[in-house]
Amino acid sequence: MNEPTQPQDAAQGEEAGRTDAALPVPSRRQLLMGGAVAGAAIVSIRPALANTAASVLNCTIPVPDQGRASNYIAPDGNLVPAGTQGAYPGAGRPFSGEQVKQAMQGGRLPGTSYEQNQAYLNYIRRLQRGTSGFTCYASLQMPR
Repeated sequence: MNEPTQPQDAAQGEEAGRTDAALPVPSRRQLLMGGAVAGAAIVSIRPALANTAASVLNCTIPVPDQGRASNYIAPDGNLVPAGTQGAYPGAGRPFSGEQVKQAMQGGRLPGTSYEQNQAYLNYIRRLQRGTSGFTCYASLQMPR
């Protein structure tokens, strides 16, 4: 009644062993062509990444943006009416992404005192979507 299933299992095992032989093996030419395609992709991606990094460092951040240029910058980075005691007038020209990046790593924005530099950096850190300079600041925050 119960016949042994070993011969059938053995046949399945042999069949399983033959599956590797059934797969097509790429020729040397196909492998070389695949490598060439991958190499071309790498070559075309690297300049794009380099351009992205360069554009991030060349973008600008106005302090404050043109629409609020008449305001001063308080030490905490908030905009306050012109003439507010302890606040600083706007920079007058935008800072480059490279300048901001260096200042955030312990340097100083060009033409600023220590306190003014801190106020400007606080303003930059508070930039929100839709504000001039936000995209530049956000791109400085992205890891490379």
